[in-house]
Amino acid sequence: MNGDQYIAQTLAAQGISHVFLVPAILRRSLVEMERVGINRITTHTEHGAAYMADGFARAGGRPAVAMAQSVGAANLAAGLQDAFLGHSPVIALTGRKPPLFQHRNAYQEILHGPMFDPVTKYNACIDEAGQLPFILHQLFREATTGTPGPVHADLRGLSGEIIEQGEVTCPVLGHGRHVAIPAWRPEADPALIHETLLRIARSDRPIIVAGGGAVVSGAHDEVLRLAETLGIPVATSMDGKGIISESHPLSVGVVGSYSQQCANRSVSEADLVLFIGSATGDQVTLDWSIPAIGTEIIQIDINPSELGRNYPGALGILGDARTVLRQMLVGLTPDRDRSAWNRQVREYVREWRELIAVEIASDAAPIRPERLCHEIGIGLPGNAILVSDTGYSCVWAGTMISITRPTQRFLRAAGSLGWAFPAALGAKCAAPDRPVLCFCGDGAFLYQLSELETARRWGINTVTVVNNNSYFGQSIPGMEKAYGTTPGNPDQIVRFVETNYAKIAEEFGCLGIRVEDPAEIAPALRSAWKADKPVVIDVVTDPHCHPPSIWRAG
Repeated sequence: MNGDQYIAQTLAAQGISHVFLVPAILRRSLVEMERVGINRITTHTEHGAAYMADGFARAGGRPAVAMAQSVGAANLAAGLQDAFLGHSPVIALTGRKPPLFQHRNAYQEILHGPMFDPVTKYNACIDEAGQLPFILHQLFREATTGTPGPVHADLRGLSGEIIEQGEVTCPVLGHGRHVAIPAWRPEADPALIHETLLRIARSDRPIIVAGGGAVVSGAHDEVLRLAETLGIPVATSMDGKGIISESHPLSVGVVGSYSQQCANRSVSEADLVLFIGSATGDQVTLDWSIPAIGTEIIQIDINPSELGRNYPGALGILGDARTVLRQMLVGLTPDRDRSAWNRQVREYVREWRELIAVEIASDAAPIRPERLCHEIGIGLPGNAILVSDTGYSCVWAGTMISITRPTQRFLRAAGSLGWAFPAALGAKCAAPDRPVLCFCGDGAFLYQLSELETARRWGINTVTVVNNNSYFGQSIPGMEKAYGTTPGNPDQIVRFVETNYAKIAEEFGCLGIRVEDPAEIAPALRSAWKADKPVVIDVVTDPHCHPPSIWRAG
């Protein structure tokens, strides 16, 4: 068969249902994809294509494909940064002009490889069609094994047409292992399991920090059983949010820099911290101060390079989170009484809830973000996917919206402002029968506003709540500090023109709802969930509200 047929049939065989792209790329393959039932979602930016594929991959737990022609490769590479930081199995395909055009000032052409190296696990060139059987399948292997992540292949031809026209003699391989994450579930060394349980048994104040790896592994039940059996409180990274119900007595919330004070206090006072599927970067550890260096650390991770990366004395357990926890749970019984520790942790949680009680019940207008988030949490359907942008959106959502049911899911940007809206569209494509809510600020929404047309064109019926304060809210304190007593106009840096995004949504053919009174939030959400089109709820909020201060040890 020709390369175009092989590409389309291989993607279909590997379970790909959608590709996200900016034309012109793999035109003949797109024709063949229609024949095999793959949806071809044309976006308005390469960033949007990458973010949609990212959201699809995270919500679906399986690889997703984003594509762009030669001139769009740089934008697509930039869009993969969040997938790379968020460990998302996105497969990127681009075209490039033939070797004779390279290094000769060819129109729209620069070298692609160096741009994709920092944001991919695997970065390959396909120079002839005969390479397709090997490299396409390697893309899926690399994306789904170990710590998942994005991969890239650069196809010869401005739009990959040279590869499409070539002949492939190998048959299309059938459905394989590398169609979902985790592709492999390695067990841990039994001796290390024994050592882990011994160390926990010696601990008076242990705590679990569960991360995105535990969520991807599907270790929700195992984390809960371990916590309940041994009386261990559970904190999470942002990506681990919801691994157990946030209303559970052992749940202490999100720890680190985008955090709840009760979680930071609890992890800081622990004498042993068990990281399950969580990297130990600066955000989850508040610049490696929580837990303090010298605290006894145990790490369970599928990636050996993470074990002891930032806490050199850690006991490292290599393996899949769910599998390792099941090994630990075999015959496990309570090892000691930790009721005093649990009472202390619950007191920290009670103090946190008391701290925010006035704000989440506030009737002020402009609306306080705490009240908005509280209403979202109350109205969030039991099987909903909540997608949050970065910055203040992530802080508000992560600390003020409770995930209380195992069928709910929280996805957040790994750092790229503007990610959430297109990512939510991708998530809805992956889970069309589940309600999907995007929570973002107006600054983030403006990045990818054009994808409202994509949502309407394809009937991707998400609900987007815009925290509209006409500012880059997170930047206000920093700019005020920078100016100090110096006269000037910091608003030039952080303020936007006041805009009604509900009216803009209506112009795109979506449903727009404007909310200026907190009493209107709940009815707006109820109306949105019943709508048969994409919805934008534009909520006018107070730009001068800031989250509670971060709790720091010492």
